[in-house]
Amino acid sequence: MPAMTYDAISKHLLSLPGATLSIQWGDDHIFKVGGKMFAGMGPKPKKGAAPARDGISFKADDVSFHMLTNKRGITPAKYLARAQWVSLDRLGRLPDTQLKAYLTRAHAIVAAGLPRKTRAALGIVDAP
Repeated sequence: MPAMTYDAISKHLLSLPGATLSIQWGDDHIFKVGGKMFAGMGPKPKKGAAPARDGISFKADDVSFHMLTNKRGITPAKYLARAQWVSLDRLGRLPDTQLKAYLTRAHAIVAAGLPRKTRAALGIVDAP
């Protein structure tokens, strides 16, 4: 079964409450909530061309960071490891359902750190 496509991952990330896309550092696709990054991918591959970098990086919690970085092809993200970001060398490194769950969790971790007013303005409901 093929891994989620670049477009499918982008669509999932942008479906999360208050999520936005910012093109930064040349042509990297950075996904944010409340102006704070929670995931990033390299430039979108051109049709028919091999992707220059077919991976993704995202914020993780303490346990997930240590668990994920013990798997093949998953490393602490360059420049963001101290903030517990992980980097997958390719999109298919994790099963689709796991990847979506980790990306949803990355969004939730970052959103939880936003001020309550900001979360409310973005339509993010606090857990009871």
